Amino acid sequence: MSVTEFYHQFVFGIQQTGPLEFIGVLTGIGSVWYSRKENILVYPVGLVSTTIYIYLSVKGNLLGEASVNLYYTVMSIYGWILWSKKDQQKQEAILHISYSNRKEWIQQLSFFAVFYVVIFVCLTWAKQAFAPEAIPWADAFASASAFTGMWLMTKKKIENWIWWIITDLASVPLYFVKGYAFTSFQFAIFTLMAVWGLIEWRRRSLNR
Repeated sequence: MSVTEFYHQFVFGIQQTGPLEFIGVLTGIGSVWYSRKENILVYPVGLVSTTIYIYLSVKGNLLGEASVNLYYTVMSIYGWILWSKKDQQKQEAILHISYSNRKEWIQQLSFFAVFYVVIFVCLTWAKQAFAPEAIPWADAFASASAFTGMWLMTKKKIENWIWWIITDLASVPLYFVKGYAFTSFQFAIFTLMAVWGLIEWRRRSLNR
C-alpha cells in the first residue's frame, strides 16, 4: 500500500467513524492521561471506553480484543478499589509506584505466555468455526500484552507502561485493517502517551 492509498483509506475510515467509536476513543485517551498522572479517575473514565469497545470489538470480529476489554472492565473495578485504599494515619494512598523485582518479571512473562497461548488457540478455533476474518496471532499478541499491562497497572508497577507500548504498537495495524481507522489513530496516540507515562512514573518513583 502506497502512502497516498494509506492516506485515502485513513480519511475514509475517519469519515465512517460512528459516534460510539468517537466516544470510546476520547474516553480511552482521557483514561491514559489520568493514568499517567496517577489519578484515580483513570478507572471510571476508562470504564466508559472499555464498555463501548466490548461492543465494537465483537462487531468487528476482534474477539481477542473483546475479551481484553471485558478484562479491562473487571480489572478497572479491582484497580479502583486498590488505588482507593488509604493509610488511616497518614491519609495517603497505600499503593505506591514501584519497579518489578526478578520474581515479578518472571510472573508477568509467564502471565503473558499463558494468555497468548490460550487466546491464540481460542481464536484459531473461532476463525475456523464462525469468524473467518479473525487474525489469531496478531489479536492474541495484542490481547495478551494488554492483559499483562492492565494487571501491572492495578499494582502501580512501572513496567505496565512497557506492556502498554507493546500493546499499542500491535493494535495500530490490527484495528486499521479491520476498518476502525480512528481507533487505530487512537492507539498511535496511546503509544506516545505510554512512553510519556513510563518517563513520568520513573520520575515519580525517584521523588518518593
